[in-house]
Amino acid sequence: MARRPQMSAEERAASKRIGALRALRPFLRPYLGMVLGALLALMVTASVSLVLPIAVRRVVDGFNEGAELLDQYFLAALVIAGLLALGTGARYYLVTRLGERVVADIRKAVFDRVVGMSPAFFERVLTGEIISRITTDTTLILSVIGSSVSVALRNLLLLIGGLALLLLTSAKLTGLVMLIVPAVIVPIVVLGRRLRVLSRENQDWIAASSGSASEVLLSVQTVQAFTHETVSRSDFSRVTEKAFDSAKTRIGTRAVMTMIVIFLVFAGVIGVLWIGARDVREGQMSVGELVQFVIYAVMVAGAVGALSEIWGELQRAAGATERLSELLAAEDSVKGPLKPVPLPRPARGEIAFEGVRFQYPSRPDVSALEGVDLLVHPGETVALVGPSGAGKTTVIQLIQRFYDPQAGRVTLDGIDLRDMDRADFRQDIALVPQDPVIFATSARENIRFGRPGASDAEVEAAARAAVAHEFLSALPEGYDTYVGERGVMLSGGQKQRIAIARAILRDARVLLLDEATSALDAESERAVQVAVEKLAEGRTTLIVAHRLATVKKADRIVVFDGGRIVAQGTHDALVAEGGLYARLARLQFTDGGAEPDPAPDLGAA
Repeated sequence: MARRPQMSAEERAASKRIGALRALRPFLRPYLGMVLGALLALMVTASVSLVLPIAVRRVVDGFNEGAELLDQYFLAALVIAGLLALGTGARYYLVTRLGERVVADIRKAVFDRVVGMSPAFFERVLTGEIISRITTDTTLILSVIGSSVSVALRNLLLLIGGLALLLLTSAKLTGLVMLIVPAVIVPIVVLGRRLRVLSRENQDWIAASSGSASEVLLSVQTVQAFTHETVSRSDFSRVTEKAFDSAKTRIGTRAVMTMIVIFLVFAGVIGVLWIGARDVREGQMSVGELVQFVIYAVMVAGAVGALSEIWGELQRAAGATERLSELLAAEDSVKGPLKPVPLPRPARGEIAFEGVRFQYPSRPDVSALEGVDLLVHPGETVALVGPSGAGKTTVIQLIQRFYDPQAGRVTLDGIDLRDMDRADFRQDIALVPQDPVIFATSARENIRFGRPGASDAEVEAAARAAVAHEFLSALPEGYDTYVGERGVMLSGGQKQRIAIARAILRDARVLLLDEATSALDAESERAVQVAVEKLAEGRTTLIVAHRLATVKKADRIVVFDGGRIVAQGTHDALVAEGGLYARLARLQFTDGGAEPDPAPDLGAA
């Protein structure tokens, strides 16, 4: 379900600041040459625009002079127009290219940041919200860098230059114009702050809407299976309407600001022109001077009006920049060491839990593991069994350092995982999860995900070992068949065999199997178990399983209950010992609760 976006008091205070755009400077710095080129083109076009009214004045005042002089004025005006066109084209090319380049860099930076975050981060932030920030928020920034900032600077130059030239043309009329400026600035500042807050809130609701849609569409089969479409539509509609209401308030505020500014500006200009017209009649200024003043007044008025509109765009972009900066500055709860210790190669694969206590960040009051001590020797196959929620999968997650324990430590070959670079030691770990992840690409590339540099022959060998070659060969385009988003074209068992093939291809020293055969039929399970046994030879293997038949041949079985290890040993020894494992075995291996055979053989390897 989509969450209502919340803003803290600090965030609301920050929302009043346009200074959030300063966060874009590191992305602009590598393209300083392009920025300077755009500024140069901008200054040329602004300067040329400011010269045009002077040319017009000379034409008007010199209309009765000789034809040759008049021709020179028009030729000069043509040259000025050419320079204006050239500068405008150069400015458009440079700023648009700069905007696209910077936004591409921002998108990559945000993705690079979040893709390496630990699972604890994604417990707090919806994936859809992140996607919204990468797309919608960066589009706003593109609009600002590729257009709004350039237009704002141009209008600022026209405003400053126009006011200066107005003063030279007529100090009296310019003084009257200046009386209007405070009346125009006040609504821009006051309503602009309100726009900043509303823009941030609007973007939050858009992100919540994207998160809601992403969550439902990624689980659309479950939604339809439980006939939850109506509720999902209602939830999405509610959040989308909230986003619309927020946008409507923002648009209304901006419209009011624009109306006030434009009315004040043009009312002032009309008043000044009325006085100027009277001066012309009284002979205090020429017609050309009045025309020049009118053009500059229109320029200044247009610049002020444009700046008032662009201010709203800058407010929205500042909000987007702020949100993206939050992602770039987000702290990962699982931090890398400043000076990582390299894992000795080749890795031996010894795993140790020493007094490990752990609670998930989203459930800090519930212990997932409580004082766990476990040593897995190199090359040993250890099965983790126990009821749901006992802590088995948590062990698998801590070995991959998706989380850090609150107490104790987890080591690989005697080195604390917190002292090593995560990408370094994870190269020696292969995982087959309970819910296999299949990417929207070909079956071949899904298997090759385990080792990107693997050849086609190695991919197919891994598929044969995982008993996947037969069904993959039968697909319309064989291994190159597109399997759809999240593997929708495949059955659950087929997905799991591809995941197993991926782990086989990785050829890692440590193998983690989290209910790796849960979706397979009995025949496929037997075949895959043989493949897994071959794969496990000489490797450290941890198997999480609820079906005890799949772990009977493990070197050691460790029984978890309530986050603690309550027993460990071989299958036969644990059955003989009684306790939790014996009860689980009795339920699974016998009919009616009779005592199990010490070593029942159900055909599973």
